[in-house]
Amino acid sequence: MVMDNLGSKLRQTLSNITRSIFIDKKLINELVKDIQRALLSADVNVKLVFELTEKIKERALEEKESKGIDKKTHIINIVYEELVNLLGKEEKGIKVERKKPFKIMMVGLFGSGKTTSIVKLAKYYNKRGYKVAALGLDVHRPAASDQLKQLCDSIKIDCFIDKKEKDPLQIWKIYEKEYKDYDVLIIDTAGRAALSEDLLEEIRILYDKIKPDENLLVMSADIGQAAQKQAEAFNKNANVSGVIVTKMDGTAKAGGSLSACNAVKAPIKFLGVGEKVDDLELYNPEGFVSRLLGMGDLKALLEKAKDVITEEEAKDISEKFVKGEFNLIDLYHQMEAMNKMGPLGKVMEMIPGLGSLEMPKDLLKVQEGKLKKWKYVIDSCRKEELENPDLIERSRIERIAKGSGTTSKEVRELLKQYRLGKKVMKTVGGKAMKTKDINKLVKQFKGKMPKGLGI
Repeated sequence: MVMDNLGSKLRQTLSNITRSIFIDKKLINELVKDIQRALLSADVNVKLVFELTEKIKERALEEKESKGIDKKTHIINIVYEELVNLLGKEEKGIKVERKKPFKIMMVGLFGSGKTTSIVKLAKYYNKRGYKVAALGLDVHRPAASDQLKQLCDSIKIDCFIDKKEKDPLQIWKIYEKEYKDYDVLIIDTAGRAALSEDLLEEIRILYDKIKPDENLLVMSADIGQAAQKQAEAFNKNANVSGVIVTKMDGTAKAGGSLSACNAVKAPIKFLGVGEKVDDLELYNPEGFVSRLLGMGDLKALLEKAKDVITEEEAKDISEKFVKGEFNLIDLYHQMEAMNKMGPLGKVMEMIPGLGSLEMPKDLLKVQEGKLKKWKYVIDSCRKEELENPDLIERSRIERIAKGSGTTSKEVRELLKQYRLGKKVMKTVGGKAMKTKDINKLVKQFKGKMPKGLGI
């Protein structure tokens, strides 16, 4: 994730608190300075950083912890809550009204990822049952309309363009009668290399004519502290209702973009987290901060899982787990689902407890490579071997390895993983966990997760 560096520093800072024997004013001052350094290095606005850390310090020194919560947990909760407030407070999203069409206008500078964000947003709403179309009103950038049309065609979304017309208002009028056939219409507008009066004037005119239900500013994560000026200018001229921050999968610091949006009251609604058309996430400040602090984001994980596995499939796999009937076919389906959910590192950071593990990136790449090889192994197994992996002995292992282009050792590793998984499922599922065991498990996590995370 783009803010790995910030997350790592914040996790280290909080671990210093949990390891401390005494919580005193000196320790809180050190905590505040560490947080300041971490946020400033992530490009967060200086004024916002000092306002945030002043609140953290004031609350840490003056607030009394709730009954049943120790001082360390209380301070971690304070840091979590104030970071959430800084980065947007609550999930905003877009509530699409059943009107034809619900109009979403997109604005932004060159290089911000506006066109690809339009297609990602179109796919996002199409998957949720809306009939979506895109409209190309960028008449300045060469081949802008061609790019939009090609990307829309790749996901089978209707796209209206006119390469000959140079007046965006005229293009809007040409297709005006057709918009009513769609639930959502996403409108591309012109960009510029930098903020200019002619760009803002064009946006103003289109905004007044189209009267969009949502006007989204697309902003790159690598823009730094210039984000606030850009957000203010677009907001002043075209009433920006929300922001999509792109390139969140890169190496940029992103703190400038994320904090500036909240400062100008233009909430972030989506994050672009990769190059693929499915790499768009609904922005949830609570989950985002939770991931930063290594505490996972179950809501985002379930959202991703929902897109790759049906409720019936999930129920079927769950029942097999409980009965201990887990086989290689189930493992295969799990691996396919994991593949569709994205890189292993991204999935891991959403799982509570795993996100805090500082796993080397090289190790994660090795694990992802191993998953690919295991998939080849499973593809080379016969039906009876998939249904009953215990049939796979030495001669079969050699045949499977040869057929999958892997080694006997790698086939044995997969079988070992399968048997371990089956053993765990039998232990947990076959013997219903007693209430005292569940309480013991919950007790282990208490005090390690902010109270807003549902644990």
